[in-house]
Amino acid sequence: MEVAFIFKGSVRSDLNDIKVFIKKVLNKLENIVQDKDLMFDLKLILNELIINSVIHGNQCKGNKYVKLFLEVVGDTIRIEVIDEGDGIDFDIDSYNPSELKCCGRGLVIVDGLSDEVYIDNNRIVAVKYMG
Repeated sequence: MEVAFIFKGSVRSDLNDIKVFIKKVLNKLENIVQDKDLMFDLKLILNELIINSVIHGNQCKGNKYVKLFLEVVGDTIRIEVIDEGDGIDFDIDSYNPSELKCCGRGLVIVDGLSDEVYIDNNRIVAVKYMG
């Protein structure tokens, strides 16, 4: 399989920096992904994963960073986000939306928009298939 796109970067745990960072990633990704609905999903996934990492992982500490690795290989988009927090042990299937909890909702959204999601302590991987 041919690698069509790779992005590696990190962003400081500051919500203003994150907005610029995600916009930069999406602008580069638009050259590869032509489907607007898919781009919308990718924007939501990136926002949820990175903002969750800043708030829950890095506790909004400006001296901590969130790392992003994103690649497009064939028809597969793989997004990996790593923060400097202690990690989580979260079972997406146990989330109950009727409890109206804020914690966990972002991961449920990511899970719904992705074809595969893997959580390993402070590292989350979301996989989305094109087509």
